[in-house]
Amino acid sequence: MALDYRKCAEEIFSHLGGKENVVSAAHCATRLRLVIADNSKMDMKALEDVEGVKGVFSNAGQLQLIIGTGTVNKVYDEFLAITGLTAASKEEVKAAAAAQQPLPKRMVKALGDVFVPILPAIVASGLMMGLVEALGKIPGLGFAETDWYGFLDMVANTAFAYLPVIVAVSAARVFGGNIFLGAVVGLLMIHSALTNGWNAANGYDVWYLFGHIEIGGYTLGQINQLGYQGHVIPVVISVWFMCQWEKWLHKHVPEMIDLFVTPLCTVFVTALLTFMVIGPIFSSLETIVLNFAQIIVHNPIGAMVMGAVYPATVVMGLHHMYNVIEAGMLSSVGLNTWMPIASAANFAQFGACLAVGLKAKNNKTKVIAIPSSASAALGITEPAIFGVNMRFFKPFVCGMVGGAVGAIFGAITGIGATAYGVTGIPGYLTINNPAVYTILLAVSGGIAFVGTWFVWSEEEAAPKAAPSDIPAQPAQPQQPVITCEAGSVLAPVPGKVISYTEIPDPTFAAGVLGSGVGVWPEEGVVRSPYDGTISSVAETQRAVGITGPGDMEVLIHIGVDTVAMNGDGFQALVKEGDEVKAGQPLVKFDRAKIKAANHPDVVVTLLTNSDDYNNVTFPGVVNA
Repeated sequence: MALDYRKCAEEIFSHLGGKENVVSAAHCATRLRLVIADNSKMDMKALEDVEGVKGVFSNAGQLQLIIGTGTVNKVYDEFLAITGLTAASKEEVKAAAAAQQPLPKRMVKALGDVFVPILPAIVASGLMMGLVEALGKIPGLGFAETDWYGFLDMVANTAFAYLPVIVAVSAARVFGGNIFLGAVVGLLMIHSALTNGWNAANGYDVWYLFGHIEIGGYTLGQINQLGYQGHVIPVVISVWFMCQWEKWLHKHVPEMIDLFVTPLCTVFVTALLTFMVIGPIFSSLETIVLNFAQIIVHNPIGAMVMGAVYPATVVMGLHHMYNVIEAGMLSSVGLNTWMPIASAANFAQFGACLAVGLKAKNNKTKVIAIPSSASAALGITEPAIFGVNMRFFKPFVCGMVGGAVGAIFGAITGIGATAYGVTGIPGYLTINNPAVYTILLAVSGGIAFVGTWFVWSEEEAAPKAAPSDIPAQPAQPQQPVITCEAGSVLAPVPGKVISYTEIPDPTFAAGVLGSGVGVWPEEGVVRSPYDGTISSVAETQRAVGITGPGDMEVLIHIGVDTVAMNGDGFQALVKEGDEVKAGQPLVKFDRAKIKAANHPDVVVTLLTNSDDYNNVTFPGVVNA
């Protein structure tokens, strides 16, 4: 009997906690995607029982109901008619889901999204600046008097001289505005008609757009003819406003004049607000923040605290917020004195991880720790922190101590860098005093290494989160079984890999939950297929959802019809919200119990949003 689309939509809506609890709705090839304001108001169990719904799970802030190809679009149309919602794209739903996150987390993420993409330009300019300055200081070479010096100095300084423009373009992209209008706003803030911001102390003229009307000591319409060289936060705030204003105009200006009216009004109003309000207020606030940061990095106690807590902010994903401070330092004074603190903290984690790798007798621990320490020495600390130091904890603490002492040394010596985003050994290319920098790395890494060597012991090597009989790493390397432009999905268990179409279950085989593979397991431990976040764990612990690189959403389901076992034989080792690394044990399962219950024990691994990607392939599939 054909599905009653209207009834299906009505039943779904009745279990969502009311219209005000549904933020946004969209659909893909097989799933109805909803963003819910308060998950506690909906009835997940009742949703699973709705006729036509073949599965329900929450992933990346979205409630996803599996309905099926050719059916979901009809149910979606009825759902919109019932709720009065307007159609949204998958991207809009993802944005709405992200908007449900706490404000501080959204702000830090937005800053990271703005400043991380411009790292190549900053690093390239910083490296060239360091090389040019070094060549110019070589006695007897006379390079500083040559035309080559002048030319290369201009090339090296361009990114910093016009940093507000680069930041404005990146911010417009992040906030969803026209990047060319963003570029105009950035250019406005450093226009040649304005007094260069670095020369503000020499005085500047003022425009009075509305006469000398004073309100509470403030002259209405006064604009200081002063550029914003040396500032980045006012640029980000101005472009954020520009994007919100532009979006509002696009929605309210008639289409026939939108092309002309919207850009004109966007730039004009943004320019007025920027020079009258945003610029003066936020440039002052930014100056206060930068001055405070300078006090911290030049004060041994402040530097010690930051050197110690820096790796903790990496764990929380908050370390990108330092890019704002570093960019501000480079733009205002031309020297990034925050970099030595970050470098001390990172190199200390290298020292701690290296000590684990050299001291450990367990070969698997060595195989993980030594390459991870090499990565940390180059400034990429996540493998060392998450894969080794945090797992054993004492090395992580020793790394914090080493970072604190190294940061004190950096504060006392006052060294700095000509770029940001480069620490560890690559930091030699941007640091202003390589000899002192060498001592800083030796102090921070050495203290962490020695401390770890004496306080960490081998018996602590087993991860506390997993049962003792599960090895920290798989017996054999995990092989890619699904690939797309977002990355690779590794096999969650060793064994024979088959196409999802061969899985002995009609729902999985039809691709209703997404395309993927099945693995006939050789052991009873499911491991993470990539670095990601646990988005869901089934009540019966037989299935987990993981969000990973490029927003890939993977569902790992152990066995077919194993829901009937009510969790007997399954032990989840993670919970929703946990950050996991590739190869980390997620679920332990008893293969003998599954077979005794007459269920196939195939481990289903599906890229549930496979329709979001092109060129999805399955390199691990063994042809029958």
